[in-house]
Amino acid sequence: MKGSSLAVNSAASTVSRRWRGSLLIVPVILGSALTACAESPTGPSERPEPPPSPPEAVSAQLAACRNGFAFGYPCSGVDLVARRESRNLGRHENVGLNDVWGWTDLETGVEYALVGRYDGLSIVDLSTPAEPRTAAFLPTHTSTSVWRDMKVYADHVYVVSEARGHGMQVLDLTRLRGLTEYTELEADANYTRISAAHNIAINEETGFAYVVGSNGGADTCGGGLHMIDLSDPKSPTFAGCYAEAGTGRRGTGYTHDVQCVVYRGPDAEYAGREICVASNETAIVVSDVTDKANPITLSTARYAATGYVHQGWFDEGQQYFYQNDELDEQQFGIRTRLLVWDLEDLDDPVLAKRHSGPTGAVDHNLYVHGDLIYHSNYTFGVRILDISDPANPRERGFFDTAPLVNDRSTNGSWSVYPYFESGLFVATSRNEGFFVLRLQ
Repeated sequence: MKGSSLAVNSAASTVSRRWRGSLLIVPVILGSALTACAESPTGPSERPEPPPSPPEAVSAQLAACRNGFAFGYPCSGVDLVARRESRNLGRHENVGLNDVWGWTDLETGVEYALVGRYDGLSIVDLSTPAEPRTAAFLPTHTSTSVWRDMKVYADHVYVVSEARGHGMQVLDLTRLRGLTEYTELEADANYTRISAAHNIAINEETGFAYVVGSNGGADTCGGGLHMIDLSDPKSPTFAGCYAEAGTGRRGTGYTHDVQCVVYRGPDAEYAGREICVASNETAIVVSDVTDKANPITLSTARYAATGYVHQGWFDEGQQYFYQNDELDEQQFGIRTRLLVWDLEDLDDPVLAKRHSGPTGAVDHNLYVHGDLIYHSNYTFGVRILDISDPANPRERGFFDTAPLVNDRSTNGSWSVYPYFESGLFVATSRNEGFFVLRLQ
């Protein structure tokens, strides 16, 4: 797809006059917001009702963003390649979507989207981007849950959920080779030293997974980092716990999300060490986890008007850490706020910038690729920020996945994956479906 141009649907020039009324291109929305991931670290006491049936998928479309719209979706600088509703992503039940990740089969060159649903994991073949094909589905190990997260290491996907007793599913993705029809798969293994968990991060350089937000029994590690050795991908082994007491809403060191890297940033003292930056509800926590038996806290940092320290990501130079706060827009009535931390000294984080977005939408997951941040902003959709000047982000473009919702709810875009070599990126929108997008 790199270097190719997108065909413009003949309707693109007129959608600005008719997008609100078209059932083919406008997603159905819920009358009330679902529970945000920040509202209860251990999940809701009852499973939410699934959303109503959406309209049919827009297929075989390559709609360029022209005059502020791409086939009915408000946009700027981002083209719509394809969209699929959740009922077209494996099982035909219309359930909500959550997180998304990606995998590229280096043997075949095929790019796959790994799409979280309340009831399992859909695996979508993107070899024909305008016609995404659901290749396989991995059902939940136990029950459904709003929260499901997945990451990849050594051609295996590792899946956690807040469903009690779920553990960590392990699926060998090379089993997708040769599949020509939709197939439901069983996991190759299940790691049971966790029960339920909110999230998982993997450092692909070191081969360690970090399950966070563990709850519901087994080895919760206080909800902090439950560290797992993936050197034998189908037989994960426990490597240790780490939690910084005094952080998290309950003071246990609960971690909502984390990024762990082999450090190559400006602080020479920690060169080559495995450094994690965790988002712990009430603070960010910087730690050295090179020795899994003796992890060390390097620093913690807080800021004014904290709603919920949710998630963040290093720039590629590993000096700046871009962090989102999921509840500050709701609690303080502010516009979407991105916090830029200068970590030139890992022992002393400095809040370098508070960047305000164009709307009051609640922000969610963000990832850095090159000089760009790809940031899911719930009802504002996916927002692109240019960080070629790392301390001063500026708006580059957006794609609104939920055009009929413009409030501070947690409906809309949950997450985004921007790392495909083709230049495509993919996003999930809780009730509106799965989107294949391309930056102009």
